[in-house]
Amino acid sequence: MHKRNRVPLLMAILVVMLGLALPLWGCGQAQEAAPAAQEAAPSESTNQAEATQTTEEATQESATQEEPASQESTTPEEPATQDFHNPGDGYKLQQVVVLSRHNIRAPLSTTGSALDLATPHSWINWTANASELTMRGGALETMAGEYVRKWLETEGLIPENYQPKEGEVRFYANSKQRTIATAQYFSSGMLPVANVDIETHVDYDTMDPVFNPVTTFITGSYVDAALKQMETMGGATGAQDVAAELADSYALIEDVVDYKESDAYKSGEIKDLDTSDIELTLEKDKEPAVSGSLKTACQLSDGLVLQYYETPDDAAAAFGHDLTAEQWTLISRAKDFYGDLLFTSPLVAYNVAHPLLEEIGKEMDTQGRVFTFLCGHDSNIGSVLAALGVEKYELPGAIETATPIGVKLVFERWADASGKEFGRVRLMYQSVEQLREGTMLAGTESPMSVDLSFDGLEKNADGLFSYDELRSHIADAAAEYDNIVQEYGEEELDQAA
Repeated sequence: MHKRNRVPLLMAILVVMLGLALPLWGCGQAQEAAPAAQEAAPSESTNQAEATQTTEEATQESATQEEPASQESTTPEEPATQDFHNPGDGYKLQQVVVLSRHNIRAPLSTTGSALDLATPHSWINWTANASELTMRGGALETMAGEYVRKWLETEGLIPENYQPKEGEVRFYANSKQRTIATAQYFSSGMLPVANVDIETHVDYDTMDPVFNPVTTFITGSYVDAALKQMETMGGATGAQDVAAELADSYALIEDVVDYKESDAYKSGEIKDLDTSDIELTLEKDKEPAVSGSLKTACQLSDGLVLQYYETPDDAAAAFGHDLTAEQWTLISRAKDFYGDLLFTSPLVAYNVAHPLLEEIGKEMDTQGRVFTFLCGHDSNIGSVLAALGVEKYELPGAIETATPIGVKLVFERWADASGKEFGRVRLMYQSVEQLREGTMLAGTESPMSVDLSFDGLEKNADGLFSYDELRSHIADAAAEYDNIVQEYGEEELDQAA
């Protein structure tokens, strides 16, 4: 077992201070300082009338001990507080298990990839290497940890300046830089005076089997059935029909990056983004894959969305274009669709999410465990939710419509006054505005929160599941892997197309 030392608190504080500023210098416009109005937090202003009185009037008032008629007696208002989304006064929080996506990273693609070839423009100068967490991502994740700390303190689950005993908390991350760093920064915000280690299980910069979204069971009949599900998502009749809805997204991406003005396009090295050239493959111990324009469009969509998060300069983010929130959502649609297509059809979700479903269940059952933080990827959260049969949901304030950057899938255990236990599952995430402006999650500022519902699970009047039923639901989803093996368990193939 490999462990990493936690990020020193001083470094985390510096990252919070610097991580929100450095991207302003990394967008290719170092000579331009950010307007002070963008960096300063809005201040409240009140117009108060100043009463001017003469000495004679003041003396007369003192003698008569009468208050001026114009003076009003006011009671100070109670300061507004953060929204911690308590389900009701009759419940006490018992345990929290979080499955988190990493925060803002640099694009996965390196120099000379499709990301560079497909545009004549230069991408911003990222504050991290390809695929790694940026300084802004670290700052945002520290603030997310600070918010969760205040939430858990308010609910009485942990005391102030909590120093957990052995086994009370667990931080476990995939062994990639962006996931380890996310867990480190979050822990610095949540437990600033505790010595937290981030647990990893494999060599650095390799994929941990628990977080690796690969199909570990493959047979010919399974591949046929799984591909049919993938190709008929949303009622479509084939893979090309599935991708046809992306035509508007492709066109906008091409326009924003000036795709046809790139040298690679003019030379014929890359071609038009075409919704009809999609091809899906499933192979043993590999991630579900797609070839054709969708893969290229996903890379460009990913790069643009990350660039939009990383720099507050709207023009730099969109290569000089003036885009609306709806257009940014349309750009994100290509990569969101890519993830949905590859990881959320039932047969694939049960296969790739199986290790994480078991890990989540194990954490929920661990005696004395107060808080768990598992850090992985969008494919992890998407496949887990699909395997659990999540009902359709919407994410206000986000342009990524399913698993936005830094999102946390939160499993909560509550108890009422009689000791009966209940469960809640929700998505907690920072809005686009909070991501781009580096909004401190303090005072009245809270991240976004959306409660989730699942097929076959009923909620009470306060929006909570029976905890036993929720736990059984997770166990049943994990058991679907064995059901697949039994149903499609002919001789396994080493590879299948």
